Amino acid sequence: MTATATAAAQFAPPPRPPSRIWTFIEGRAVFELGAFYMTRPLLSHLPKGDGHAVQVLPGFMASNSSTVPMRRLLKGLGYDAHGWDSGRNVRVDNALITRLENQLKRLNDDSGRKVSLVGWSLGGVLARELAKLHPDRVRLVISLGSPISDDRNHTSAARLFELLNGKEPEPMRGGRFRRLDEAPPVPTTSILTKTDGIVHWRGSVQKPTRTPSENIEVHASHCGLGVNPSVMIAIADRLAQPENAWTPFAPSLAVQWMFPKTSLD
Repeated sequence: MTATATAAAQFAPPPRPPSRIWTFIEGRAVFELGAFYMTRPLLSHLPKGDGHAVQVLPGFMASNSSTVPMRRLLKGLGYDAHGWDSGRNVRVDNALITRLENQLKRLNDDSGRKVSLVGWSLGGVLARELAKLHPDRVRLVISLGSPISDDRNHTSAARLFELLNGKEPEPMRGGRFRRLDEAPPVPTTSILTKTDGIVHWRGSVQKPTRTPSENIEVHASHCGLGVNPSVMIAIADRLAQPENAWTPFAPSLAVQWMFPKTSLD
């Protein structure tokens, strides 16, 4: 770590959940869902996919139903989009990791091509760790408002998560999930919003890494990240990149207003 980075770390604010104001108005996600359906005809003109498989993982306490709009859009763009085989995202145990591994292996073996992983909140954490276990099977990872800082104090759902999973979930007791802040060895994108009411935005910032990685800031709520039109634009752009030809996200002039470029320090 450089002297500048060390100094920045010393003066960084302590980990904390997002402001209660943002939490109380998470209901604005309903308007983001409405915006998704209003702009659906326009979103169908986003860059087309090459048919490779995309595995979408839902957030904490959510199920495949939460990712249906996104997956339908991705299928319409030409991707082989899939939910996960694990019901509601509640328990993070070895059985869950095994199911995720088996699904990834099956999608990869059936197509003969690497699989892209898109994870919302806790689903993004799981997607990143899955990519660390099987980097040879993963094309890229996109996380949406995911707590990747290695400190649960960044999320207002920490107590509920620990009530259901304990202080150390089963995979951690086996030595896994120990460095959540480290990006997997594949191209990695963290999409975050400074008005997140569940995970403080600082907890979603991807630190610089040797492998291609980036942060994309959007105007959104946490619960709206999976349907927010700006997020769909970013996801489609990232997925459409040719394999092994990753470049940082550069929105077109027409949509630059959707992607603020504020400091993430």
